[in-house]
Amino acid sequence: MSTTNTVITEDIRAKAKELLSSGEVKAFLGFTDGTLPMTTRPFVARRPEDAERLVWNSFCVMNLANYLPELLKGVEPPRGPKDPPPEGPLPKVGVLATGCWSRNIVVQIQENQVQRDRLVILGIGSRGMVDRKKVMAQVGGKEILAVEEGEDSLVVEGRGFKKEIVRGDVLRDNCQVCVHPNPVIYDYQIGQPVPAREIEGRFRQVDEIEAMSSEERWSWFQNEISSCIRCYACRNACPLCYCPTCFVDDSRPQWVGKSVDPVDTSIFHILRAYHCAGRCTDCGSCESACPMGIHMRLFTKKLEKDVLELYGTEAGMDPDVPLPLTTYKSDDPQDFLVTEAGGQASEQGRK
Repeated sequence: MSTTNTVITEDIRAKAKELLSSGEVKAFLGFTDGTLPMTTRPFVARRPEDAERLVWNSFCVMNLANYLPELLKGVEPPRGPKDPPPEGPLPKVGVLATGCWSRNIVVQIQENQVQRDRLVILGIGSRGMVDRKKVMAQVGGKEILAVEEGEDSLVVEGRGFKKEIVRGDVLRDNCQVCVHPNPVIYDYQIGQPVPAREIEGRFRQVDEIEAMSSEERWSWFQNEISSCIRCYACRNACPLCYCPTCFVDDSRPQWVGKSVDPVDTSIFHILRAYHCAGRCTDCGSCESACPMGIHMRLFTKKLEKDVLELYGTEAGMDPDVPLPLTTYKSDDPQDFLVTEAGGQASEQGRK
């Protein structure tokens, strides 16, 4: 096992055990081993001894912020639907957070989904996570029965084969262009911060699609979503999807059909992406969860680029900076936002 991951795992277990033993947190949210090679699963430790099951490696890909709102509710004292909230401070929850996960937690705080004073955040600088689909492609889709992770490589084994793979060759696409690997908010630092990154062409995949004609872009989009089976794994894995009723489940009115008709599927992906505009941190959970390998992350990456160019902000970088699409200023670059009494856009609005 990677020395770095071994040290981080030990530090996580020790800190989680300390927090649970002291009663500072009621539960601790991290990862434990999955049932298959190259997988982990979210895990809630509720007793000090549970902390020994926590792990850290290059396959911890799901965004833990997705589980925070419900976990916080779950540790509150039980009460009926009409009972008033309990008096006094509510129990806290511990959670691991890399750069993008911590930014999602910031967004959740800004949108009143979680409370900062109820979180104990263990911050981890991310070296990037491995895409298991890329690993499988390296061995021609053969079944991998065992994997050993080194510092800069993976050794995978199966029936009749054993192969060493360079870790950097199989990093997830979002990790390859991540410029914010360190958490923006945390209470305790686990491991060493990762050096700041300056990546030329961080939006290169979006740039390639933007260079196409409108007909080519639409053809690319239709081809990309053609295999969608409407399982909603992307929505369910997203830490930003916490509407009480999703637009795809609303029946009064019914915004979109549930079939795999190309029109219904297109509307679902377009609306889902726009709901994430100005909020997405490019964590890649949607793509990791998709069983069909759809590159839906590029939809939200395009909107991330637009928000950065139009408003000069990135989601979750500063808890004190409002989300760009929830606040309005007179110098926003849309004429329709600022009008004068005569109905004409103001000079400031035209700028």
